[in-house]
Amino acid sequence: MDTSGTRLPRAAALATAGALLLSGLIGATPSASATAAPSPAESATVVPVQTTGPADKRFNLVLLGDGYTAAGMDEFRADVDKHLNVLWSIEPFASYRSYINVWMVEVPSPESGVDCDPSLDAPRRDTPLNMGFWGGCNPSSVQRLLTVDSGAATALADLVTGTTSANRQIVALANSDTYGGAGGTYATASGGNALSSLITPHEIGHSLGKLQDEYDYYGRGVPGGTYAGGEPGSVHHTLLTEQEMREQRAKWWRWLGERSESGGVIGRYEGGMYSTKGVWRPSKHSIMKTLGYAFDQIEREVMVHAISAKVKLVQDHTPATAPIGADRTVWVDTLHPVGGELEVVWRLDGRRLRHADGARTLDLRRLGIDRGTHTLTATVSDPTPFVRDPAIRASAALTRTVSWTVDASVGTTHTPVAAAFTGHTATGTPVASTSVVYADTTHPGDRTYAVRWSLDGRPLPNPGNDRDLDLGALRMSPGAHTLTARIAGSSAVLRWTVDASPAAGSYELSEPLRTVHRPGRPPEYVYDGPFTMKLTARDDRPGTVVSQFRVDGDGWYTYYGWPTDADAPFRFTPSGTVIDDLVYGKLGTPRAVPWDDATPDYGTHTVEQRTIDAAGNVSRATSFFVTLLPAGGSVS
Repeated sequence: MDTSGTRLPRAAALATAGALLLSGLIGATPSASATAAPSPAESATVVPVQTTGPADKRFNLVLLGDGYTAAGMDEFRADVDKHLNVLWSIEPFASYRSYINVWMVEVPSPESGVDCDPSLDAPRRDTPLNMGFWGGCNPSSVQRLLTVDSGAATALADLVTGTTSANRQIVALANSDTYGGAGGTYATASGGNALSSLITPHEIGHSLGKLQDEYDYYGRGVPGGTYAGGEPGSVHHTLLTEQEMREQRAKWWRWLGERSESGGVIGRYEGGMYSTKGVWRPSKHSIMKTLGYAFDQIEREVMVHAISAKVKLVQDHTPATAPIGADRTVWVDTLHPVGGELEVVWRLDGRRLRHADGARTLDLRRLGIDRGTHTLTATVSDPTPFVRDPAIRASAALTRTVSWTVDASVGTTHTPVAAAFTGHTATGTPVASTSVVYADTTHPGDRTYAVRWSLDGRPLPNPGNDRDLDLGALRMSPGAHTLTARIAGSSAVLRWTVDASPAAGSYELSEPLRTVHRPGRPPEYVYDGPFTMKLTARDDRPGTVVSQFRVDGDGWYTYYGWPTDADAPFRFTPSGTVIDDLVYGKLGTPRAVPWDDATPDYGTHTVEQRTIDAAGNVSRATSFFVTLLPAGGSVS
C-alpha cells in the first residue's frame, strides 16, 4: 500500500491515497544516494528493546530510524512500539517472540524526513541512512519503493554486539507518513503511515521467509495478465489443481480444505506473482496479498521454519566430547517458545525412558546402568501444530538430538555449583496469562536443581518439565497476579506480574437509519449506504494495543483507521472505496482490486472486534449486526 504525505511535522502530513505495496523487487534496496552520510555510527546509541538471550544465540531484529532528529526521537520510539506490537499480534511471531532479541539503533538526523517524499521534486534530506522513495529518487521506479543505503545500514547494525548478517534482520523505518517499503536483505517501511505497521511483517515475510507477493497486478490498476511460466518455485503459488496437489503430495496439499488463518478456506485462488490469470495461491487473501490479514497456514509454516533456523533448539548441554560416568546427572538447556513447550525424549541404548519425558535433566544413578558403554540421547523437538511438512519438522530447526557415551567405569569428579537462575522470561514487564514462562538454572553434576512455581503464593504442580510453566492451562481469573519461581533448597527466586486482563475495546459507528435491539442478541444497525466504524482500545498498562475486526467470520483484519488518515474511522460501502486503484471497505465479500466482484452484499452481516495488548492477551470478541439496504430501501 502506498500513500502520499510528508511528516514535517507529522500532524501536518499530507494524507492521500493508500493501496497495496508493490514490493516485488525483492532484495532491491540500492543506496538512495551515492554519498553516504558521514560516520552515522559516531552519534548512534544502541537501545535493547527486548532481550531474550545472548545475541549470538538469538534471532536479532535490528530497527534503524532515518530522518528522525534528536528532538523527534520520541516519535521514532513510538513508531517502533507500534510496529513491534503489531508484529507480536501476528503468528508465528506471537508464539516465537521469545526467540527474538529486538534492538533500536537511535541516530539523530540533521534534517527531518527522507528523500523524494512524496514526489521526485521534493527536497533531498540530509539523513544518516539516505532513505528515499521512488527507489532512491529514480524516475524510472515507483513512489512506494523505499530504499536505504545498505552500507550505512550495515554499519549501524554492526554496533549491536553479537549480531551478524546470519542472525539478524535489519528493518529501517523512515520518518514519513507516505506509504512505502521494500523487502530483501534489508526490509524498509515508512514509520508513520496509517498502514505502516503492517508493512513490517509483510516485508519480513519477503526478507526472512523468501515469500512472494500474491498481488495479481504489477502496475497499479492494471490487471497482471496471464502467467506464462512453469511451475513456480514459490511454496505458495502453483499451476496444479487441488486433485493434482493431493495426488502428487505437492505444494499445500496437507492444508487443503481447512479454514484459512487469513479467512476463508485453504484451496486454490487464481492470481498471484503479479499475474491475474494462470497461477494460483492458497488463500483468498493473506498478508502477502492484502495488508491487514494474517499469514495463512502455508506462509506461517515457512515463517516458523525461517525463524527457528536462526536459533538452536539446544542452547547448551552436558559436554559430550568424551565418555561420561553413570554417577552423574545429564542436562540440556533448550529454547522456550511463548506459544508452547518443546518436547524432550531421553533414550538409553535406544530404549525410551518414559519417566523422564519432558525433563531437562536426567539422574543416571537412578537407571541402574550396567557395566560397559552405553549410548544416551536426548531428542529435543518442537511439536508446534503450525508445521505439517515432515521435512521441516525433522530439520535441525525443529529437531535436535544430543548423544553421549556413558561408561560405567568412569568416575565423575563433582564440583560444587551454586544454585542460580541462568536464564528466564523477562521479569521487567507483565507476561500474558496464556503464555509459557521459563526459568533455567545452573547444573551441578551430582544433583538436579528443581524449579518450584507458585501463583499468588499458592504452589503449582508442574510435573515433567519444571523449567517451563504453561500459564494458559491455569485459567486465571481476570486481574494482576504474582508468579514466583524458586530453586528448591536455595534462596534463588524470580517474580513476574501476570496480566490476566485483556485490553478493553469499543466501537463507534456513524448514525444509522435505525438501531434494533432484540433480547439476548447483539444490537443491529441499519444503513442504506456508506457508514463508518472507529475502534478504540484502552489498557491499564503501557504499550500499543492492536485492535482487529472481522466480517461474517472472515479473517481477522488489523484496524489502522483509514488508509489516508490513521485517525479517521474505517469506511464501509456496498461496493468498497477505490483508493489509488485498490479497494477498501466493501461490506461482505472483500474486494482488493477494481476488477474483483463489486456486487453489493445487501442484507445482514456480523461484525466482530477484539484487542491484543502489549503482553499478548487476546480479548474475547464482541459483536454487532449491520443490515445494509439498497439506497432508498425500507426498514422492516
